[in-house]
Amino acid sequence: MSDAAPRSFEVRHLQMGRALFAALAAIMITFSVDHSAQVGMSVFSGFAIATALVLLLSAWLVFPAGDRWQVVLLGILTVVAGMIASFPPLRTDDGFFTTVLVWALVTGVAELAIGIVGRRRGNPAAREAVFVGGLTVILGIALAFIPRDYLLEYYIDQARRSFTLTGITIGVGVLGGYAAIVAVYLGIAAFSPRPETATAVETVDTDAAGGHA
Repeated sequence: MSDAAPRSFEVRHLQMGRALFAALAAIMITFSVDHSAQVGMSVFSGFAIATALVLLLSAWLVFPAGDRWQVVLLGILTVVAGMIASFPPLRTDDGFFTTVLVWALVTGVAELAIGIVGRRRGNPAAREAVFVGGLTVILGIALAFIPRDYLLEYYIDQARRSFTLTGITIGVGVLGGYAAIVAVYLGIAAFSPRPETATAVETVDTDAAGGHA
């Protein structure tokens, strides 16, 4: 596909794809009564691999040649984390925290930097990259402060049963919350008017006004 030719796919399609898989991850965690490391790693693995495929495909379908390396880098980092999370021996509490934490910090910093540089160059995907990159870094920091051996047993009178809150339960829940925020933000961004569209409309209105003068 020539970079000069009009593209069938735009940044909004990339955002829709990422929002979809983030929403699926959030739903799977929210409606699962099991917030174990096995479930958390399974959901993260599917989310990461699917997101990486969307990023890698968008490198050729959405972005021109000079801007492809950013999404390729994010795609590679994310697919590697997803593949690591798919190994059964690593689906432990330590495996979950280490894998997701490292992915969040490395990928978050990379996407945040890409977004900051992109804003200076007028990249249409830069604003969302700054937000998602910053949020991903916050996810990594939050996981770093969750005690992995945390254990709290409590009783709820209305339910007439005891419950146990553990570090991995909190960690998986934080991942679900992160995915939900990403899904909502990118979903809204995908259906919002693009800056270039607004500029084009303003130009047409100006030309029309000048024609009636």
